[in-house]
Amino acid sequence: RMTRTRQAQHTDARVRAQYEDYPYPARKPEDEARRLVTGSPSHLAEIIHYLYAGRAPYGPGKRFRALVAGGGTGDGVIMLAQQLATAGADAEVVHLDVARATARIAKARARARGLRNIRFVDGSLLDLEGLGLGGFDYIDCCGVLHHLADPAAGLRALVRALGPGGGIGLMVYGTLGRTGVYHVQDALKLLGEADDPPAARVKQARALLADLPETNWLRRNPFVADHLHGDDAGLHDLLLHARDRAYTVPEVFALCAGAGLAITSFIEAARYEPATYLHDADLVARAGALAWPERAALAELLSGAIKRHVVYAVAGSAEGRVAAPDSPDMVPVLREGDGQAYARALAAAGRLTAQLENLTLSFSFGPLAPAILSRIDGARSLADIHAALTTDTDWATFKAAFDDLYAKLNGINLLLLRAR
Repeated sequence: RMTRTRQAQHTDARVRAQYEDYPYPARKPEDEARRLVTGSPSHLAEIIHYLYAGRAPYGPGKRFRALVAGGGTGDGVIMLAQQLATAGADAEVVHLDVARATARIAKARARARGLRNIRFVDGSLLDLEGLGLGGFDYIDCCGVLHHLADPAAGLRALVRALGPGGGIGLMVYGTLGRTGVYHVQDALKLLGEADDPPAARVKQARALLADLPETNWLRRNPFVADHLHGDDAGLHDLLLHARDRAYTVPEVFALCAGAGLAITSFIEAARYEPATYLHDADLVARAGALAWPERAALAELLSGAIKRHVVYAVAGSAEGRVAAPDSPDMVPVLREGDGQAYARALAAAGRLTAQLENLTLSFSFGPLAPAILSRIDGARSLADIHAALTTDTDWATFKAAFDDLYAKLNGINLLLLRAR
């Protein structure tokens, strides 16, 4: 019988072998010519907003260093490195991973884009102290901690690698939204052997999925579709992973607190507010009186569909780390899309509708919103936008209209801020 340490080492080896056999997510370097894969965490505009109070952590005489711990086939690394290159930042993004097959794909994607600000390192985040990489202004750990034998120890290792004033972007699986996943994982463990050839295990998993009864929880969960539409790498990662766990909102708070981290935001924040799901006035009021961690926990229970948690966090206190529209010099930035296009859509429909995976939100705005939206270009400050309005609108009226727009669009992570 193996000791617990040897068991962990054996499972570590299986995790590494999985990503050698099935690099995840599946990506083709030639696709870089037609699109940039973006997401959360690690979008540059998010890092600036949620960790640096809107102030860019790079500039003349200031080099920015980022670590992507468990970089996989490179989505986070390529996105951040490209955005930093486009911004003209003096920066280095370190891709750290234990699987060489995944790193080869990430390297090929970087070459396809001509990116020269990425450094590739073979290794585990658990060995960071011995790798001599120095401190980082930002660390990305997306979809990695929940595959470690000791996620808390892994997060503590990342915190030790943070430089002064730095921050972290994390993604871990959500328990409720993944209902059914672990039932099928356990069923497949009973039906096959862990050391069976990977292709045979994938074949068996597909056979089981085709044969699941209608009562099965995974079959009844409409929010998890990797096994329906994904490739073999996605199916293997979902149902045949050697080590995999999920977290509730209270467990995410506890994980971060145990490493000395304070969460600055969940992404998207609106999904973690009970008022997004409730309509009864008394229930909304009672929920609104709860502290933020309890509100977020309640929202997860109400939704039932949050299958991953994305958070930004900082060492110590989160006070003053998130940008706020509290100065005329703050510059509103759309994370994606075009302000004029949003303004036209709002003027035509009278409201804006957003689809957040399994949640549809629709917002109405006041009469000034289209004019404000049409002038948000990532360069104009609030003062500039106010001055450019064709209507004779005083600052207080303008600011109230912008604050309403900001509260709703920031809640879906669409509207962010940058300090001029």
